[in-house]
Amino acid sequence: MNTDSVIVITGAAGFIGSCLVGYLNQKGFNNLLLVDDFSREDKAPNTEGKLFLEKIPRNHFFEWLSEHKPRIDFVFHIGARTDTTEFNYSIHQELNVEYSQKIWNYCTIHNIPLVYASSAATYGGGELGYDDSHELVFNLQPLNPYGVSKNEFDKWVMHEECHPPFWAGLKFFNVYGPNENHKGRMASVIWHSFNQIKETGKVKLFRSHRPDFEDGQQLRDFVYVMDVLKVCVWLMENQPASGLYNLGTGKARAFEDLVKASFRGMDREPVIEFIDMPEDIRDKYQYFTEANMQKLRDQGYPESFYTLEEGVEDYVRNYLVPGKYF
Repeated sequence: MNTDSVIVITGAAGFIGSCLVGYLNQKGFNNLLLVDDFSREDKAPNTEGKLFLEKIPRNHFFEWLSEHKPRIDFVFHIGARTDTTEFNYSIHQELNVEYSQKIWNYCTIHNIPLVYASSAATYGGGELGYDDSHELVFNLQPLNPYGVSKNEFDKWVMHEECHPPFWAGLKFFNVYGPNENHKGRMASVIWHSFNQIKETGKVKLFRSHRPDFEDGQQLRDFVYVMDVLKVCVWLMENQPASGLYNLGTGKARAFEDLVKASFRGMDREPVIEFIDMPEDIRDKYQYFTEANMQKLRDQGYPESFYTLEEGVEDYVRNYLVPGKYF
């Protein structure tokens, strides 16, 4: 893929999408078509200073395509409704399933390689493990409408006989990093920890409501967004076997470790207080996630991943403390 390639990024004003735009710029790719709802002012800093061809409103994208008939060399479909506390499934159905189907069909018809965002939320409570095999998709039981919508699209893809020349569905685990300020309640625990430490000198973490997990020892696979960007661009440039791929570190870590790393990044001693988990998410909460990363490794992905401590330190010191975007 040469640097004059035309690349579409949906969700380009959001967290991962805007970081991907910045990373592609660093790699010399400036012929970018950014797709999103650009009306939200709190997302505006995410795209400031970035190089691109055009910003296209999400709800006019397909009309724009039929009118302009652009050459497109690659599509990153990162845009989605990612709010796990949004229980109106019709919103997820429209944005995460139907919109993704339109993207897939366009890429198929026009022979454009595609990487799209799936989610580790598809794995539900993890009863069936965290293996990105295609057979598992049809048996998964996600815990919330967001996870259901992501799995419904994955299932739809499995049934499709026609597909883009290359495609990869990335099951993002707990991604953290710069440009997530607009996400509010859905921002990473690091972002919330930083703001709580700054304001109160301590961090509040959810108590465990399961006897097999101590408070603060709920485990997640936290992956730094810089690693996500490296994988995305590697897939674009190498186009290995098409399929679903987990994207975590392969190493589950405790929320308490995460918070202690946040304190360290601010050169402070940790002070942690445990509070009850809100009842609206209590029975839909994942206590353990850990990506099986073997499939991506088997395809030749060579890079090591940031450890939790390395990633949090970089994020806190180089972005949160100075108030910088990527």
